[in-house]
Amino acid sequence: MTTRPGRVRAARITDLAAVGELSRLAHPAAAEQHGRGGGDPGAGERGAADRPERPTRSLGLPVTASHVSVFSLFRMPLGAFQPHDQLYVYEEDGRLAGLARVERDTNRDEWTVVELDAVDNGDAGDIRFRLVQHLLRDGSRRGASRFHVACSERGGNVELFMQAGFARYGEETILYRDPSLRLPGLRNVDTEASRIRSAVPQDAIELARLYRRVTPAPVTRLEGYRLSDWEHLPGRSSVPRTSLTPILRFADVEAYVQEADTGGTGLVAMLQLGVAKEQQPHYMRVLSLPEHDPSALIRFGLAVIGKRSGAGRNGTQGHGVMSCVRTYESPTDHRFEDQGMEAIATLTLLIKEALVRVAEPSLVPAI
Repeated sequence: MTTRPGRVRAARITDLAAVGELSRLAHPAAAEQHGRGGGDPGAGERGAADRPERPTRSLGLPVTASHVSVFSLFRMPLGAFQPHDQLYVYEEDGRLAGLARVERDTNRDEWTVVELDAVDNGDAGDIRFRLVQHLLRDGSRRGASRFHVACSERGGNVELFMQAGFARYGEETILYRDPSLRLPGLRNVDTEASRIRSAVPQDAIELARLYRRVTPAPVTRLEGYRLSDWEHLPGRSSVPRTSLTPILRFADVEAYVQEADTGGTGLVAMLQLGVAKEQQPHYMRVLSLPEHDPSALIRFGLAVIGKRSGAGRNGTQGHGVMSCVRTYESPTDHRFEDQGMEAIATLTLLIKEALVRVAEPSLVPAI
């Protein structure tokens, strides 16, 4: 147990200015410069190299300086927060030295840590551990069934969460498509020939089967999706979850499926997309059987983003497009790369279950 005199508490409205400054300091200055656009892409990196690096630690979430501003995704004051979000701060000697932000999925009673920052004067690891322990206790009292986090390997992130009881269960590659690239048009995608259509609630069973065929059994057990989750797929961005779903929030989420060729049965791929309404990237998520080529579905998704966002009028996608592909979903990542997307980061996925699994009694033969 730590002997530090500080304490962790829920953030108050009077903390917003300090919280905003702490969140800003916890992300590289070069990222902010590139997020504003313009200038030499390497200028911010050279300028950052000339200045001493700020002693801070964060989760290292997935947007790099040369692509999208990290600060734009975590901008303060907390206008992007939902009423059920949680924000904790670490206070010591009248100042804030740590910040933890949690997104709550009330439909599934799950919490996701999306920001964990601390000013590192040699004790940032201790501060962040105190924040994690506090949010775990608070979440358990509030009935959270699972805690999720996605983070980079650097800064002791993975070790910190594993010490707090999290289990590492996968990795995701983050892909990004630059807004300067032209988007395909819907006329260039033959949806009938590709057997692409909108998802409907009646697809829930087939979507669950597709997910189980793509995903290793231990991961399906940990994520624990229900049929009701797949029934509400078009309107729920948290399923299937990725490292980006708690961060990139959308007013409208669309879902499409791709059926097997004539003679086949079931679904071979699924597309979920969100069109950005604010200064954040658009989002795509594809689940595809390994033997199926989802290129037509990806082109269709890019074309829909262009139409919905209005970017198709000038051939660009406005804010860029991001997607996540887990390592076991290869070669889907190569199909994204064929459409102009590039890998910008790799994140580790961790989970902690708050519920205790108890085997149900069953009848056995008498001996």
